[in-house]
Amino acid sequence: MELPALISTLRTALESDTVHLLREQVEDVHPADLATALVEFAPEDLWTLLTVLPRAEQAEVFGYLPPEQQVKLSIRISRRKLAPIIRQMSSDERADLFNRLSDEQRETLLPALAQAEREDLLRLSSHEEGTAGAIMTSDYAILAQQLNVAQALDSLRREAPDKETIYSAYVVDDARKLIGVVTLRDLILAPVTMPIDELVNHDPIYASVEMPQEEVAALIAKYDLMALPIVNSEHQMVGIVTYDDAMDVAAQEATEDFHKTATIGKLETSVKEAGIGLLYRKRVLWLVILVFGNIFSGAGIAYFEGTISSHIALLFFLPLLIGSSGNAGAQSGTLMVRALATGEIKLRDWGYLLGKECLVAGLLGLTMAAAVVGLGWWRGGYDIAVVVALTMMLVVLAGSLIGLSLPFLLSRFKLDPATASGPLITSIADVAGVVLYFSIATWYLGL
Repeated sequence: MELPALISTLRTALESDTVHLLREQVEDVHPADLATALVEFAPEDLWTLLTVLPRAEQAEVFGYLPPEQQVKLSIRISRRKLAPIIRQMSSDERADLFNRLSDEQRETLLPALAQAEREDLLRLSSHEEGTAGAIMTSDYAILAQQLNVAQALDSLRREAPDKETIYSAYVVDDARKLIGVVTLRDLILAPVTMPIDELVNHDPIYASVEMPQEEVAALIAKYDLMALPIVNSEHQMVGIVTYDDAMDVAAQEATEDFHKTATIGKLETSVKEAGIGLLYRKRVLWLVILVFGNIFSGAGIAYFEGTISSHIALLFFLPLLIGSSGNAGAQSGTLMVRALATGEIKLRDWGYLLGKECLVAGLLGLTMAAAVVGLGWWRGGYDIAVVVALTMMLVVLAGSLIGLSLPFLLSRFKLDPATASGPLITSIADVAGVVLYFSIATWYLGL
């Protein structure tokens, strides 16, 4: 069912008081699509529609709702109604929601959970945000080393309903230390009497519970894993991170980087849900800083008032030249920020890349100088054309080198290189462009 038709069906059911008939109409709708439709409704109506579904499906759809919507519902419905849904959610989704609730809401919810669920929830929610522990799930399949294939398959068959994935099963010893991993495919294809120890990969890829989540996502992508085992300092198995969670992390990190390139910083909520005050606070600091940074451009123009008054035609080319400097810097900075974020380049590569960028920027500068030299001749004659062409070559070179070097500089001081993109690089390149332009004009025109 298409989204507009689904929303219309849900709205009609509410208006005609036939919500109880919805179950058959939406039974073939994917939970993610149903969640997308439900966010269009007020929390009270959303809850009314959600309760039509069986408990397990309620939890699945609830897990697909945006985090802000989950919190709103958790505040509005009673503990008695919320607890069964929380119990049906996967352990990592349950921990994520728990971390978003207030202390008072947490204290209200915990007594409604069984002791094992409560302990698991507290353990998962205790890990530092941004680490593997914060995104892992404890719903994974484990096998004893002494089993044969038939016994292992039988064990997985019993565990499957309660596990997030059984495509990879983890072999542990009595102390839960990770021995290896075996895939469901290998188990299915092997003779039933074969000991699983002969199928186990005894050198699995794994991550520590403290590893940054972006590095976990990179490992999963590099090795094409369905899930990555997570171990503690004693090499005991404590959870797994699945590929879908890794995709969520990658999307989250990309969004954060996009925000940082605009010098906004991390938003804890979606743009749609963010309040005016939050958006103001996230944007105002850097804008004010850059306002004072751009004063240097004005100071540069004021310093060269004599040159400008002698050749007023120079002003015509000022926006063109400093814009080209900023654009070249933004291009170079974006390439470097992304390459640093993905691990494609390291700090030690700065010298090599600097030499390469000098050649590339030099060619770009020559090309752009050739494109504007005719315009300079037309507006101000031969001398102005030479000044504009020389400046264009140098500002493109300078902007490109600023854009390349600033991310490396921030990384060197343990700061996020994404902050170097966009407005920051453009503002610095603008100042450099103004100074270069009028310095060249003053020198060449003999002023």
